[in-house]
This record gives sequence, structure tokens and C-alpha cells, in this order.
Amino acid sequence: MIGLKYHVSLPMAAGALLVGIPYSISLVAQWMYGWPNNPGYKKYIEALKPRRIYCLTRAILETLKYLQYGKLYFQWKSWYKNDKNRKHYEKGITFGRRENKLDLYYPPTGGEPGCKPAPVIVFIYGGAWGSGERAIYCLLAMQMAKELSATVICPDYCTFPKGNVLCMIQDIADCLVWTIENGHKFKFDQDKVVLIGHSAGAHLSTLATLFLIEGREELFIETGKQLEVITAIRGVIGLSGVYNIMAHYEHEQTRAVEFVSTMHKAMNGTENFPYYSPEHILNEFDKENLKRVPPFSLLHGTNDIIVPEASSIRFSELLTSLSIRVSLYLLPKMDHTEIVTDLMAPDRHFYPTVYSCLKQEHCKLVGAW
Repeated sequence: MIGLKYHVSLPMAAGALLVGIPYSISLVAQWMYGWPNNPGYKKYIEALKPRRIYCLTRAILETLKYLQYGKLYFQWKSWYKNDKNRKHYEKGITFGRRENKLDLYYPPTGGEPGCKPAPVIVFIYGGAWGSGERAIYCLLAMQMAKELSATVICPDYCTFPKGNVLCMIQDIADCLVWTIENGHKFKFDQDKVVLIGHSAGAHLSTLATLFLIEGREELFIETGKQLEVITAIRGVIGLSGVYNIMAHYEHEQTRAVEFVSTMHKAMNGTENFPYYSPEHILNEFDKENLKRVPPFSLLHGTNDIIVPEASSIRFSELLTSLSIRVSLYLLPKMDHTEIVTDLMAPDRHFYPTVYSCLKQEHCKLVGAW
């Protein structure tokens, strides 16, 4: 009897491991974040397909690697709450129509008598259009200000479900307006602005720049002010960015995360993908608008499975074909998060690699100052 129980329990245990656990994980994820958009009961049939279950479970389990950033989490939490660090930055400045907050970080020589005003970097964090906050990037902004000898502005922007992608672009445009209006007050050079964005932040930085070039009415910013902003933007640096929304959606489908992802929801459905795709917008630009597009620098890790390196490669090829200046860096063995988390502390593995690229590109974009 004991042997029989042993032989019966082993298949049951294997079944629970190979079937029960993946189905439980993926069904909970779909219940929390979104079922397939098939009509009626068909959404549950789609949700239960073995391929979707196992691909989605794998994608969820891959997020466990974020536990390795526990030390960084406590470091930035502690640093941001410590009032003694306020000498390095201005915290919680209100800007824009939705009264979002931004933090402004000074370079080492910021404000010293006789020093020229430093160029300014506006850093736009990622978070799949549905998460993120400026406090998380306090260490990154501080190191970036030091390494690039620039004033660094890190704004919050509304994320889904509080707003859609258009709202996010409006918030970034509002931050840029604030930047060119407050250079004298905070002693930075408002005529030398570089946008740096990671992942969804790279997408939003690029999109905001292109909307400003077109003078889009939906930004609800005076045309003259939009022109003033775009004249001040010296370049855009994208870290592991998304530049073709349909292509990225197809990649999400291969990982079975397209319905739990925030992307299509933040863009109010797949029908709006062309409207929010930098590649599509650039292909529609006339010659005059193309002349106003600033240079781009694209950095991407070759081990990135969340946004494949093909995203930056394809965008680089398009920019080149349109005679827009672009630099492309494919960084070996680097994944989607390391390209930004490793900018937060000098002891991080890829810190010197990424900053070496950023220094070179930032210097080219702003020139001698």
C-alpha cells in the first residue's frame, strides 16, 4: 500500500507543479490586470490556452529578479527622506496644468560665483505607462548631475489609469515649458536642454519632442511657446526605448502579456497605436518638420527581453534614412533594468559603461559650455 501511495502521489505532485502552479499564477495575473478582450466567454477560453498560461507565467516569474535591487530600494528611500541631502537638490517644485511635482538636482559646481550656467537634463522615467515616481530616481539624478556636470530635472507625470498617453505627453511638455522659463531662477542654461528617457520614458520623451515640432493643438500650449521649447532641445537620449507601438505590441503577444500590459489601455486601444508611434509620425513629417528634429542617441542592452534591441536598431535606421543625426550603442550582456538601475551607484556593474556613453553623447549634444 505504501508503494502504491508513493507512485500515485508522485504524478499528482508533478501535475500540481507543471499545471496547477502556472495556471494559478497566470489566472490571478489576468484577473488582477486584464482578461483577453475576446467577446463573452471566449475571453476565458483564450485565457486558459496552455501557451498563454505558460508564457505569461514565465514572464511573471522573470520579475522575481527585481528582488536583487532590494539594497538600492533602501538606499534611495533613506537618501530621499534625509533632509541633510536637500543641499543637493530642490524637492517638490509644482509645475504644469495638473500641478505635478518635479525635483531639481544641482551639478557639483552649481551656483558657484563665476561659473557658467550648466546645461539641463530632463530625465523621464519609465514604468510601462502605468507606474513610477520621481523619488525612485533620486540617486540616479544625483549621479547624473555629477557625472555630466548638468542640472537634472526629474518630473512626475500622470500615469494610467489617472491619464492616457496624451496626458503624459502634456505633462512632459509642461515640464519643458517650466524649464525654459526658470533657468535664471535656478541658474541653469535653459537654452541647452537634453531629454533622457528610459523605456516608456524614452517613448514619451520622443513623442513630446515630435508633438512640439508639429505644434500640436492637443498640447494646449501657445504655438510660440512650443517653438521656444523645441529650439532649446539640443537632443534626445533614449535608454531601451519603445518607438514603434505596434511592433512592441506584437512582442508583448509573443510573451502573452499584451492584455495584462498597461500599454494598449494607456493608448485607448490598438486603433491609436499609429498616433502614438514615433516611427509613424516621423514617416508623416514634411521636410520642414524633419529639419527641426534634434539629434538622437539610442542606448540598448543586448540581453533586454522586455523591449528587444531591435526597437532601437529599427528606429536608428529610420532616423538615418531621414538624414537625422543619430548614434546607436548596443551594450553587451545588459538587460532592461540594469541600463537604468546601474546609473544609481558607482559600485553597480554597468555604471562606467553607460556613463561613458552618456558623457560622450551629452558632450556632443550641448557642445562646449
